[in-house]
Amino acid sequence: MPEMSATQLHRTSVLEASAEAATRSESEFDIAKAKPAARFSLRINPELVGGKSPVAGFDLQQPINRLAGTDKMSMRLGPDEWLLVADEQDPAELFHDVQQAIGDTHHSLVDISHRNIALVLSGPCTTDVLNTGCALDFHASAFPEGMATRTVFAKAEVIIARLPGESTYRIECWRSFGRYLEAFFRNSARLNGIGGA
Repeated sequence: MPEMSATQLHRTSVLEASAEAATRSESEFDIAKAKPAARFSLRINPELVGGKSPVAGFDLQQPINRLAGTDKMSMRLGPDEWLLVADEQDPAELFHDVQQAIGDTHHSLVDISHRNIALVLSGPCTTDVLNTGCALDFHASAFPEGMATRTVFAKAEVIIARLPGESTYRIECWRSFGRYLEAFFRNSARLNGIGGA
């Protein structure tokens, strides 16, 4: 029987052909693919976290619907639920680090690194684009920097976080919704006469 050689497969982004080519010029609205990231869904009783925070560099002490951190972001989505995101980190290694930090405290930690992708929307008209597909108010007075929440945008479940900086948002979604949402954002910008999309 002839020997079969192992095939090396590499995961590509669903947004490779589109968001990759997006310009980052200073315009009214820009959209770009976020860096590859390690992502985990963490469920743990916040009372049990206590002195363990930060956990492997992730802060778990923020109020619900708030984002903490920049290199290692933690978004608290509920009383006992966090989305942990670390750009350009090895998921297996970071998973181990988080498990070690939590120890034997009762919890659930699930690696969702390949389930999700993220888009970064920026520019002074970004809130106008976001308001076309969601009932939430994205004005800075209602959705300030550091806010993060799970919601439905144009029929797709997403997590939207407002990052530090001038009207910059991170949109986390399932890979299968990536192109659909990107097209929705670009079309919303066009219909609103917003350039740079």
